[in-house]
Amino acid sequence: MSETIIAIDKSSSNINPELRTLHTTCAYCGVGCGVDATINDDTRSITVKGLSSHPSNHGRLCSKGSALADTIGLNERLLRPIVHDKAASWDDALSCVADGFKKVIDEHGPDAVAFYGSGQLLTEDYYVANKLMKGFIGSGNIDTNSRLCMSSSVVGHKRAFGTDTVPGCYEDFEQANVIILVGSNTAWCHPVLFQRIKKHKDENPHVKVVVVDPRKTNTCDIADLHLPVNLGSDVWLFNGLLNFLEKNKKLDLDYINDHCQGLEESLQAAKKSSGDLQQTANTLGVSEQDLKTFYEWFSDNEKVVTLYSQGVNQSSSGTDKVNGITNCHLATGRIGKPGMGPFSMTGQPNAMGGREVGGLANTLASHMDFTEDNIDRLKRFWKTDRLTQTQGLMAVNLFDAIEEGKIKAVWIMATNPVVSMPNADKVKKALQKCDLVVVSDCIEKTDTMDLAHIKLPATPWSEKDGTVTNSERRISRQRALLAPAGQAKHDWWILCQMAKKMGFKEGFNFESAADVFR
Repeated sequence: MSETIIAIDKSSSNINPELRTLHTTCAYCGVGCGVDATINDDTRSITVKGLSSHPSNHGRLCSKGSALADTIGLNERLLRPIVHDKAASWDDALSCVADGFKKVIDEHGPDAVAFYGSGQLLTEDYYVANKLMKGFIGSGNIDTNSRLCMSSSVVGHKRAFGTDTVPGCYEDFEQANVIILVGSNTAWCHPVLFQRIKKHKDENPHVKVVVVDPRKTNTCDIADLHLPVNLGSDVWLFNGLLNFLEKNKKLDLDYINDHCQGLEESLQAAKKSSGDLQQTANTLGVSEQDLKTFYEWFSDNEKVVTLYSQGVNQSSSGTDKVNGITNCHLATGRIGKPGMGPFSMTGQPNAMGGREVGGLANTLASHMDFTEDNIDRLKRFWKTDRLTQTQGLMAVNLFDAIEEGKIKAVWIMATNPVVSMPNADKVKKALQKCDLVVVSDCIEKTDTMDLAHIKLPATPWSEKDGTVTNSERRISRQRALLAPAGQAKHDWWILCQMAKKMGFKEGFNFESAADVFR
C-alpha cells in the first residue's frame, strides 16, 4: 500500500498565511503617532493603520503614516558593507573605519574626527554615538540634522527655563480657548495635530484660532483670524503683545515675583521695539483692528496655547522669536497648567530623543551643559578619563571644518546632508575633499552615499528596535516588524563594534537596544 504525501501550497488563495500584529511608532515626524502593523512574513509585507490606544494620534494617521507599508521594499536598499566600491565583510569594513579614525586621531587629535547623526536614529543609537564620540574618542564633534529645525527652540528654552524644557503637551491643545499657530502650515506639516485642533474647535465653537503666517495656507481654513505679518516680524508681534499686556494690567505679578526674573528689562525692550498699536501694525503689515483683536483675545483668555514650527525656528532671529512668544506666557503665568503654554511642533521623528541623550555638539548628555560638575558626573558614570571638556562643532560649522581640512574623518548616519544642509554645494565639495567619509544608511544610492569611502548597511524603520521621543517628550516603542534584510545591522550595534575595535570594549558591551536603554 503506497503512502500519499500531501503538501500545502502557501500560494493558494484558499490558504490564509499566518499574520502577526505589532504596535510601533511612525518614523516621519515629531508627532510620534502610534501604528498598528500587521505583518505577513511569507510575503515580507505589512499593512498599517493608526493605533487607537496611542495618546498622540488616537488612531489617526496622515498620508505619510498611511503609506509606511510602501517603504519596506528592498529594491533601493544597501544590503552589504562596501569599502572603496568593493563588497566587504562586516569585520573588514569596521576594521577599516576604526583604523581610519585611529590614524587621524593619532596624527591630528580627536577634534579631527566627527559624527553627523539624524532624527531618524533611535534614542539608543544616539546614546551610543554620543558616548563613543564625547566619552571615549574625546571630542564634542557630534551633531545632527535636528540642529536645522530645533536649535532655535533649544536655545530659547535654555534662555527662558535654564534647561531645554518643553512646557506643554498635546492635551493642552484640546483644553485651550485660544490657539495661536505661528509660522506653521499645520494642516500640511502636522496634519494629525491639526485634526485634533479642528475637532476641538468644531466641538467648542467659542474657541478662537489665530494663524500668524505671511501666506494664506490651508491652516487658515479653521482660523477666526489670519495675521499675514511681514516676513521675519514675529519678534515685533510678540513684543507688542507684551507691551499691550503690561499697559492693560494683565501681567500676573504674583507668578512673576515667585517664579521669574528679568521682567523690567524685557518690558523696556518691548517698548523700544514695538511702539504703540498703530506703529506695531504698520511694522507688521497688518491692520490695527486685526492686531488689537489678537491682543485682546490673548489678554482676555487665560487658556492660551501658542504653537510654532519652522517659520519661527528656521530664522536668523529664531531664538528671539521663541523667547518673544515664551515671554508673553511667562509674564501672564500661562504656562505649566492645562490648556496653556508655548509649544514647538517638531519636524524630525526623534529630534527629542537625540536632545535627551546628548546628540547635539553643545550638550554633554541628559541636557547637561559643559560645566565642571557635569563633566565630573559623566566621567564617573561612563567610567572614562577621556571625556571631552568642551563642546564640539555644530552642523554648519562642522561641514565648514571638513571643507577647511580641519576635520579629516566623518561618519554620517541616516541622513543626506548633501541635499538637506544649507549651502549644499559647499557640503558636497567638503566631503569630496575629506580623507575618510563613512556613511551608514539603509539606501544604496543617495547624493551623500555616492561620496562615501565606506558604506555600511543600517536597518530602516521597519527593522529597527528601540525607542523614540515625540514633540511632547512622550517616549514610544519602535518595534522591529521584520528581520534585518541582507547584512543590515542596527546603528547602535555598528557603533559598539566600532568602539570595541578602537579599544573601548568595556564601555560598549551592549547586547540589545534594551541594554542601551537601561
